[in-house]
Amino acid sequence: MNKQKLLQSNAGLSAFILRIPVGIVLAAHGAQKLFGWFGGYGLEGTGQWMASIGLEPGYFMALLAGSAEFFGGLALVLGLLTRPAAAVSAFTMLVAIFSVHISHGLFMSNNGYEYALVLFAATLALAIQGAGRYSVDNALVSKNT
Repeated sequence: MNKQKLLQSNAGLSAFILRIPVGIVLAAHGAQKLFGWFGGYGLEGTGQWMASIGLEPGYFMALLAGSAEFFGGLALVLGLLTRPAAAVSAFTMLVAIFSVHISHGLFMSNNGYEYALVLFAATLALAIQGAGRYSVDNALVSKNT
């Protein structure tokens, strides 16, 4: 895939409106996993929990999930490499849905998958439509044309 196809997007303001809150939420959740910020358990605690639910090796899985969320979220906020960041984030949400939440039903009040499903849908939409007009991706494409 060439750079033009990867970065170019005809999406307008809606992509920006979607990217910012989704990126902030993902980055915050990743920071919980990686650094223990915002009441999180950091890599060690998250890794132990992931191992306890069968995601082995737990520390490595915590590193992968935390990095996908933290760095993917920051990339979405900036609109930088939006499609790959969103695709990785969407995959991460699918793993969360099927490894943690699906057995609890839909609703968050029961640790269900509704929230992860919303994040999956939003990141999948961004992976398809791209960053939109107000993004680093668009600035990079415009600069080179």
